[in-house]
Amino acid sequence: MDTGTHIVMGIALGGLATLDPVVGIDNPTAHAVMLGTILGSQAPDLDTILKLSNNARYIRNHRGITHSIPAIFIWSVLITGMITIFFPESNLLHLWLWTLFAIVLHVFVDIFNAYGTQALRPFSKKWVALGMINTFDPFIFIAHIVGIIIWLVGAPPGYTFLGVYAVLIVYYIVRFFMQRQIIHQLHELLDDIEQITISPTMKFRQWHIAITTKDRFHVARAVEGTIHFLDEFERVPVPQTDVMKAAEKDKNISAFLSFSPVYRWEVEEFSDHYEVRFIDLRYRSKNYYPFVAIVQLDTNLNIVSSYTGWIFSEEKLRKKLELIPE
Repeated sequence: MDTGTHIVMGIALGGLATLDPVVGIDNPTAHAVMLGTILGSQAPDLDTILKLSNNARYIRNHRGITHSIPAIFIWSVLITGMITIFFPESNLLHLWLWTLFAIVLHVFVDIFNAYGTQALRPFSKKWVALGMINTFDPFIFIAHIVGIIIWLVGAPPGYTFLGVYAVLIVYYIVRFFMQRQIIHQLHELLDDIEQITISPTMKFRQWHIAITTKDRFHVARAVEGTIHFLDEFERVPVPQTDVMKAAEKDKNISAFLSFSPVYRWEVEEFSDHYEVRFIDLRYRSKNYYPFVAIVQLDTNLNIVSSYTGWIFSEEKLRKKLELIPE
């Protein structure tokens, strides 16, 4: 989920924790737990700082090891230890448990995005992405805001957020069945489906869809329960030519390939250089595929420049390639 949603979730969990008799309301443990749930709800996304380095490192590592099983426990211990410095009278066990719960919930809800997490590390580096909830879901965010407002006007926070989360559980179930219905429709419309990648949008009844069949890629959108096919590409294996092998050594290309589950490729040869491009098919927007990886190589197959990330026009992509030499 996005940072704003994780923040309001942390506040909500702090309110929910008041149902714990040991935590209570307006005492050192309650204040410590509120701080713990807010920090715990943010901690796994500390790897966002990698974006300051470069997109390749960010794409390869974001929601990776910081969302892993060992990291969950490391974050909880570090945050609890830090908070007890300021609230030495707080109950250590219950502070740790609620902080741990906030961190676990952060990782859990991220699994439902199309981006997903490597939550199974160290047992598996597979990306777990259920594709049911958009990274920013207006309903989830607003539900938390409403709960916080109700709390501020005097309602008991524990029962308020118990009600909020009961509603959200139903919401997740509804989204699950909506997704299953789309998958069922696709199997009725297409034969030889090998893989379906569904990416929810901020609109409740609109979904991005990328389908892999035996011979082709299909790009579609589900709108109001109807499947609209938008693009179709021949499924051609990535050739292991000298140009492609050199391109795949680039950090931006390798980061893209480690992350994207469905993509097509292009190679263009110019008089003085080659250009290799990989295009993620999950996020078609206004006839454009904004998530790409591209590398330019000279005639000796040395990398000249490369880029991976979100670009919404060819002009901006060209500027990126000029500004980011390898």
